[in-house]
Amino acid sequence: MTSSPWFLRGTAGARQAARVYCFPHAGGNPRAFLGWQQDLGEDAEVVAVCPPGRGPRYRETALTTVPELADGAAAAIAATADRPFVLFGHSFGAVLAFEVARRIGGLPDFRHLIASGCSAPELLPSRRIVETARLEGREFTEAVGFFGGLPPEVVADEALQELLLPHLRSDFRMVAEYAYLPAPPLDVPVTLINGSDDPHVTEAGLAPWGRECAGGLAQHWADGGHFYFDGNPGAVTDLLRSLVRGTGAPGANAPVDEHVELI
Repeated sequence: MTSSPWFLRGTAGARQAARVYCFPHAGGNPRAFLGWQQDLGEDAEVVAVCPPGRGPRYRETALTTVPELADGAAAAIAATADRPFVLFGHSFGAVLAFEVARRIGGLPDFRHLIASGCSAPELLPSRRIVETARLEGREFTEAVGFFGGLPPEVVADEALQELLLPHLRSDFRMVAEYAYLPAPPLDVPVTLINGSDDPHVTEAGLAPWGRECAGGLAQHWADGGHFYFDGNPGAVTDLLRSLVRGTGAPGANAPVDEHVELI
């Protein structure tokens, strides 16, 4: 794989047959995905997507809109794709992965989109996201608590908030300004995975995803809330492993309207 500043990679070792590009949630650390490499082993290489202004690219000017991020990530993936790959995104990352998928739909090695913890793009932004994006300081921190994912020490320490939350605010504002545009459905299968106790995502909010893909839609549920995979990465990596093992040919592993309970 040709190196790109957009990607963070772990120590994958042997050349895997497939690749998983992972897009983090709002304010999320892309490096967190690299811990999944051990679970996926030789089935797939985990590549974390890192936009300008984040992680090791913190000195670069950050992009401020979803289309800008999607354009940049799509171009980087298109320039480095050398084997079958899938896109995985959680929450804000699922919106971004979806927009990237629209841009790279013609690539023959693109086989699957996995959207986690995210309502259908045509329903975004939700009123709660728009209202949260307008807040500052303690009010913002408390509102973000609805979505989960903030460590208690951050919630309790305003100094830590000022250090760690600017990226989260920026991402919320990007989602709040997101403008869904109708387009032909994706040709690749789409798999949804969500926490059964996620207060932010409902069955009704997931239903319109069916209009976004012509290649088949599967829906999976895992125990837990919005961050159902915290402490249980297997909820995602077991699913990813089964999907990438079916990427040998275009259109492979394309479940249609499948509902599966993940234990």
